[in-house]
Amino acid sequence: MNSERTFVDTNILFYAYDSGSDDPRNEIAREVLADLWDREVGLLSTQVLQEFYSVATRKFKTKLSPAELRRIIALYSEWCIRDTDPLMVLNASFLAEQHTVSWYDALIIEAASRSGAKYLLTEDLQHGRDFCGLEIRNPFLELGDRATV
Repeated sequence: MNSERTFVDTNILFYAYDSGSDDPRNEIAREVLADLWDREVGLLSTQVLQEFYSVATRKFKTKLSPAELRRIIALYSEWCIRDTDPLMVLNASFLAEQHTVSWYDALIIEAASRSGAKYLLTEDLQHGRDFCGLEIRNPFLELGDRATV
């Protein structure tokens, strides 16, 4: 397995495909995903795809059709190498309790760890934090206060 495997959180997909926004994170997210495709190191989970579909149907300024969302999900399904199972749920519960992270973030961390990722790209966790060899990276960090939600 490639030592640079990188797990992508939902917010990266959100910014990459939210074409109705002029948020500077949109272009960064698109560049990050293109790089992961080029290097063939991208990973994500079914949880990320589920959250992406839910957010995209409710929060995008320019709505994508269900058919377009299905196309995107089918494309990124290639990056899913682990399904959620009961052990993942149990481990995430311990992770949430021990590290004071949200339940959904704990599931993402556990899925990323179990998938063999070295990095987890997200804006939801502390940049540089390490979870048993999984390094958190915020690709939007350089934007600082220029980014808007």
